[in-house]
Amino acid sequence: MANRPIAPHLQIWRWGPHMAVSILHRVTGDGMALLGLPILVWWLAALASGGESYATFQAAADSIIGQIILIGLSWAYFSHLASGIRHFVLDIGSGYELGTNKTWSWLTPAIGLLLTVVFWALVLTR
Repeated sequence: MANRPIAPHLQIWRWGPHMAVSILHRVTGDGMALLGLPILVWWLAALASGGESYATFQAAADSIIGQIILIGLSWAYFSHLASGIRHFVLDIGSGYELGTNKTWSWLTPAIGLLLTVVFWALVLTR
């Protein structure tokens, strides 16, 4: 058992931004599913239950922790979206050139962050 060969990718590949973006894509998807779905269900249940229930939800969402969670969820959404578009482009066979892949790997989280800032700027100024 001790002499089993290890996977070749551990000997060949170096850590790169494309690997980080791929892991971030999975983390943001899981985060939205595990945290975002219960919040969505709570919001919908509060809407259906009347004004008092919705006021409770609104108070939680307006708290500092609630705002941090909502901003984090929106960042996860926009980062996942940008990474998903990057993966779609790769799936159609484009963007595999080393320079292009590395550039888009760096731009993907930046685009997610930029979209989050723009979204919250629009939400908070209305």
